[in-house]
Amino acid sequence: MSSHLHSVLREQVLEAAAHGRTLRPHGSGSKDFLAQALSGTPLDMRGAQGVIAYEPSELFITAHAGTRLADIESLLAAHNQMLAFEPPHLGPHATLGGALATGLSGPRRMAAGSLRDFVLGVTLMDGQGRVLRFGGQVMKNVAGFDVSRLIAGSFGTLGLILEVTLKVLPRPPAEQTRVLALDEAHALSTLREWGAQPLPLSATLWHDGRLAVRLSGAEPALAAAVRIIGGEPLAADDAAALWQSVREQRHPFFAGDAPLWRVALPPMAPALALEGRPLVEWNGLQRWLRSDIDADALRHAVRALGGHATLFRGGRAVDRALGVFEPLAPEVMAVHRRLKQAFDPSGVFSPGRLYAEL
Repeated sequence: MSSHLHSVLREQVLEAAAHGRTLRPHGSGSKDFLAQALSGTPLDMRGAQGVIAYEPSELFITAHAGTRLADIESLLAAHNQMLAFEPPHLGPHATLGGALATGLSGPRRMAAGSLRDFVLGVTLMDGQGRVLRFGGQVMKNVAGFDVSRLIAGSFGTLGLILEVTLKVLPRPPAEQTRVLALDEAHALSTLREWGAQPLPLSATLWHDGRLAVRLSGAEPALAAAVRIIGGEPLAADDAAALWQSVREQRHPFFAGDAPLWRVALPPMAPALALEGRPLVEWNGLQRWLRSDIDADALRHAVRALGGHATLFRGGRAVDRALGVFEPLAPEVMAVHRRLKQAFDPSGVFSPGRLYAEL
């Protein structure tokens, strides 16, 4: 980022802090619908674009926060590498900063890990205009309390994300998707059984009586897995379209206006006995539910199974007003308050985006 843009951003942050105004870091806006209602004057971060450093042999990339995800992934693909957590774009101009701020991961998260697991370093401007650098360019440089990963999923409430360094991985040499006809309960028990075996599963999807399983790795490993899994093969183009449609929420399940709930559950959780239409990912760890069910009733049922629920899209005004995220325990909220005070003591950045108290 140019020193001039640095200075411009610092001036706006300090002015807002001095006059009690609030700012909202803004990229392409592809994920503005997430979390609580937007607040604060938009602060456009798209002027900070471009790759700063990329070392294919060292498996890391550093880029300005306003850099398009599509441009980063195109560059990595040219070197047969990828962002293994498959960040959802949810729009053609999605930025790296937006991906980190929302912390979303795609279908491969079940095997590769989440976005947070791939963050090596972050450069941030805090609510006092200070430029803070956390982490490094290789995993061994990360020590102690890992603030760089803390920024993942913070929704711009702690500061302006200026630069991000991510770990990248080689693309798998081969992939194959198999499809089986199973009801939800049988699919979940089958996935638990497969999860206990050394199978090269990189994504799973159950919806409307069909279980799709993506295998990634060397050809011999895929052939051995197919003998265990069975099912019917999906053509390569159809498979790529399927996983992309789930990653970008263009799958038919995501169409329509019914409230969309994102439910996180432990591995042994059974099928949700709740009104609505389900879609299951990540070996059952992530469940999506299209339902008009009351928020309190849904969260009560999910908590009883050891999970939590987020109102991802839509929903009744009263439910959104109560909070789209699972309410925090008092001691956890206290930690959030201390973090907010440390990074943004004047409350400049995106107040109320995560929780009304912050």
